Amino acid sequence: MNILLKTLLVAFFPLVAMAQGLDGSDQLIVVTSNSWDAIQATAQRYERRGKTFEKFEAPFAVVLGKNGMGWGKGLLDIGQPEGPVKQEGDGKAPAGMFKLGTAFGYEPSAETLLPYLPLTPTIECVDDSDSARYNELVDGAVVDKDWSSSERMRRTDELYRQGIVIQHNTPASPSAGSCIFFHIWRGPTAPTRGCTAMEPANIARLFNWLDPGKSPVLVQLPQAQYEQLRERWKLPER
Repeated sequence: MNILLKTLLVAFFPLVAMAQGLDGSDQLIVVTSNSWDAIQATAQRYERRGKTFEKFEAPFAVVLGKNGMGWGKGLLDIGQPEGPVKQEGDGKAPAGMFKLGTAFGYEPSAETLLPYLPLTPTIECVDDSDSARYNELVDGAVVDKDWSSSERMRRTDELYRQGIVIQHNTPASPSAGSCIFFHIWRGPTAPTRGCTAMEPANIARLFNWLDPGKSPVLVQLPQAQYEQLRERWKLPER
């Protein structure tokens, strides 16, 4: 295992082609909520069939940040957006289009095609904007520490028993938000600090379904913004 895992690296697509993020993808997860402030949302998986995306299995419930959503830094340049913009520590889940990165968890290995990071007690996610490691998963036991705050990934609860990195804010801009994941929820009404969480069975389904060879993408938006952008981003009907 690479000691320093830069799990949030992503090939930065040219921002002139607004649908390019989906053009290269054969798997899509769409998360929509009722409003910017909503903490509950619905997720639906899609698979490409020819030129269109078709629903894959049933939708499922997720929870968002305690303050809903704000525009994040993803695959597409949204220009001057209407609505809140995500910042570090704001308790908002990122809105936009994002690639998915490595899976992680408490077990030494996992049945998934995604790259997998076993969480030892020294794995941290750096949320200090002044650090050169901002928005990265690092092994704090072997990396020279230049940060004053981070999140210990090997928790005493079950929230990170299985999780997947959402590639928000890559390359990292200071204070734009960090350490955004899919992970296990505390419950269907308990929001996160900015991640998208779900019941254990559904994160396990994502482990089994996601294939990095199919360039999976997450689109996460309030429903009204999803409808506004659907044609422009070539998104499927909900």
